[in-house]
Amino acid sequence: MLRQSITRNSLLLALFAVCTTLLIVGTHLSTKEDIAEQIRRAEEKALLQIIPRDRHDNSMLDDTLPAGPESAGLQLAEEKRIYRARSEGRIVAVIVPAVAPDGYSGAIDLIVGINRDGSVAGVRVLTHKETPGLGDKVDLRKSDWILSFSGRSLSNPRPEGWAVKKDKGEFDQFTGATITPRAVVAAVRRALEFGRDNRAELFEISKTTDGGDS
Repeated sequence: MLRQSITRNSLLLALFAVCTTLLIVGTHLSTKEDIAEQIRRAEEKALLQIIPRDRHDNSMLDDTLPAGPESAGLQLAEEKRIYRARSEGRIVAVIVPAVAPDGYSGAIDLIVGINRDGSVAGVRVLTHKETPGLGDKVDLRKSDWILSFSGRSLSNPRPEGWAVKKDKGEFDQFTGATITPRAVVAAVRRALEFGRDNRAELFEISKTTDGGDS
């Protein structure tokens, strides 16, 4: 009788485990599409902060190029994507992932929007570990400092101006925190240089397109 009881309990436990597994798998499958859609919307929201809907008519999430550690200047540690914004088929801007590896508390992940004319469409910091109340001012939720890049280019300011004011550049630093803004300024400049050096591929420009471009 003891053996029968053990066998019966073992079967019941096995049945319970199978039912639980099926329930978990079923729940995962039923919510997988919803989760993926929520992630997609969150990604799109971040992109639209830099390139608003009224500037393009395509889905940037579906118009991408690969970028990774081999992408010179971006300092990426893993594979990421470059997003392209089109208006009537013409690429008007791209959003490039970049990393400032020399933040005060570690790497700072950001995205840099680059217009077709080489100017900055916008910059956003995605993740960082900077000190609250000091270096975290690179985050738009903490201050509007990051907006100071909009409209800038490799010629505005001139090369020596791409630095914080403490280093005789044109960009503000934070009170008590210079390392963080210095790292971000350098990362944005490198992203613009990447955009310049890879302009033909990023914007689908050829010698017979737009007269070399316009």
